[in-house]
Amino acid sequence: MTEKKRVIALGFFDGLHIGHSALMERVLKISRARELLPSVITFDRHPMSVVTGCPVQLINSCEDRAGLIHRIFGIQNVIILHFDKELMQMPWTEFVERLSTEWNAGYLIAGHDFRFGYKGVGNAERLKEKGRALGIECDIIPEVKYKGITSSSTYIRKLIAEGDMEQANEFLGHPHVLTDIVHYGYRLGRTLGTPTINMCFQEGVLIPAYGVYATRVCLDDGSEHMGVTNVGVRPTVNHTENVTAETYILEFTGNLYGKMVRIEFYKRLRPEIKFSSIDELREQIRKDADASYAYFHSV
Repeated sequence: MTEKKRVIALGFFDGLHIGHSALMERVLKISRARELLPSVITFDRHPMSVVTGCPVQLINSCEDRAGLIHRIFGIQNVIILHFDKELMQMPWTEFVERLSTEWNAGYLIAGHDFRFGYKGVGNAERLKEKGRALGIECDIIPEVKYKGITSSSTYIRKLIAEGDMEQANEFLGHPHVLTDIVHYGYRLGRTLGTPTINMCFQEGVLIPAYGVYATRVCLDDGSEHMGVTNVGVRPTVNHTENVTAETYILEFTGNLYGKMVRIEFYKRLRPEIKFSSIDELREQIRKDADASYAYFHSV
């Protein structure tokens, strides 16, 4: 355990949307004012998936959530707790006590709807009450609305599932992302003159509406490139139900197999289509690339 007291944001932070950003900004402000270590405590699995036994489709993988917190806010200390039945059944008072003893909490930040402890009986007011008894200050962040709508992971999941990436990104406050190691595919793109990289969605991560998206491709060398990404099962050339994100990177040459790549989604250009021939597919890929190029040069 670090000897330096922490200011800790508590929550699941799926998608890291503009409501979550209010917590992160408060953490940074308190950390500077009080000389505390800015930290985030989150969980590897959505608590409701353990409580109900029904998986919750997530906006991002656990790694992408941590990556967003690192990249956008510069908070390096992200603590990911394994959410299991033991943690689910932990009394709410014990959870707060462990924040103090195990994680050296000196200041806590939570959203107005934060629930914790067995059967979710811990809430924002109880967090403040117990924190006060332990000598820990606590701030509760009210709901954040945009366009008259409360920013929530549930609402953003709906937008992404519908392919409304532009609206989803407004509520996220940043582009929706997918990070994965580039896999070998069928290499058809090379024969079409449009070599692509193939990436997969982790189990439990929400798959956007099938279709073609204007994307930005971020490589591990720090470079960024325009791209066009097909999300779906590639019905023209594929005969399986395996969903992939297949990206043609504009104005790029190089071998990315085995490399970690981040895709940022900006706009759905069209739904996924089954073409009557490979030549028709080739021509459409060119048109999609032009549409993506035009999008990025118009914003």
